[in-house]
Amino acid sequence: MDSNSLLYAMELVAGSGHTLTVEEKTVLCTSLVILKKNFKFNRVLFWGKILGFKNDYFIAQGRGEDEMQDQKYLYSFNCMDWYLLPPATDSMIQEVFKAAKGRFMGDPSYVYEDVEIQRKGEGEEAIAEELVIKVTEENRLAATVYQIDQEVSVVPRGAFIKSPHELVQVNLSFGGLTYSEAGKLDNFLHFTKKKNMKKKSILEMADLNPVMDFMDLLSDDIPKGSWHLRFECANRVCVIRSHLWLGLTFYHIPMTPQHGYIYIGDGTRNLDLPFML
Repeated sequence: MDSNSLLYAMELVAGSGHTLTVEEKTVLCTSLVILKKNFKFNRVLFWGKILGFKNDYFIAQGRGEDEMQDQKYLYSFNCMDWYLLPPATDSMIQEVFKAAKGRFMGDPSYVYEDVEIQRKGEGEEAIAEELVIKVTEENRLAATVYQIDQEVSVVPRGAFIKSPHELVQVNLSFGGLTYSEAGKLDNFLHFTKKKNMKKKSILEMADLNPVMDFMDLLSDDIPKGSWHLRFECANRVCVIRSHLWLGLTFYHIPMTPQHGYIYIGDGTRNLDLPFML
């Protein structure tokens, strides 16, 4: 969620049971402004908080000219001192998936280890070798934050547009969804590159606008039931929660451009989701 509306927005998503203390919100409002200036970001968002045994990680996201591609993540323990996370690569994500298990420790230098047995050769000449995979918690944090954004980041339809130069930017003319539109998952999109190449009928294609409809719909997610949408705060705010990454909460105030999402959780994917539906 945008750092400029942090104090107000946190009250709207507090129904999830996770929130920040008054001290944390106050410090964040100041430090994120300094962070934006020091790193020369166009915008700074407070991404969320990943809970650990020793310490919790506060995560901020800085965005550049292209809102989707020019992104950097930073973490902090005290909401004041920020450290840049390394970019998540495919190899890093695979290593994290194999080696890192359980809750975060809260120590970026902590090392997770996993031993794999690989067999080389065939028959009686086959030799078993041990392959040790080591992953630091800082790399795990980078991979986890990236995965959460790739799988459950949410924006309302029309909030972002693609310019003729292929840059994804904030739609300054976006005035918000209507209350009837906000009640349908079809009007909310994943804020990532399009992955679902589902073929649409001619009638469905007629309603699409290439300037706005360049992302996947939440309603196309599999399995069905991965999202829970409801109106809260006396039916004034549309709130969407993810069942895949428990702790991800999105809000949108209909008829206004106000929207955002935050993740506060232990950083583990809900693998029991198919059995819960």
